Amino acid sequence: QVQLVESGGGLVQAGGSLRLSCAASGRTFSYYAMGWFRQAPGKEREFVAAIGRSGGNTGYADSVKGRFTISRDNAKNTVYLQMNMLKPEDTAVYYCAGRAGNYYSTVINEYNYWGQGTQVTVSS
Repeated sequence: QVQLVESGGGLVQAGGSLRLSCAASGRTFSYYAMGWFRQAPGKEREFVAAIGRSGGNTGYADSVKGRFTISRDNAKNTVYLQMNMLKPEDTAVYYCAGRAGNYYSTVINEYNYWGQGTQVTVSS
């Protein structure tokens, strides 16, 4: 199994940027496709971005496409979410998730390893 710990959240003004990090334990990190999900107050958890094992394939929710970039560094057992041009509607708790698969998935139920989440708040 893998343990995940998110960091990098905080308060930022609209139009600003944040980079989230997700540190994973274990030597098998490269076997996992990874994803980022978010949950805003009173909302369901939703897909944000995902990346395959090697980092060669990525996918994004339409709401963040062109603004967010997911990447990974398997040597550091870390996945990142670079968040640019942030909007107030991006405010949420962001969760890192892992899936034992080669390619990314947008389906929340296909992920079985989760971090505790990191708060991102975007002010207008």
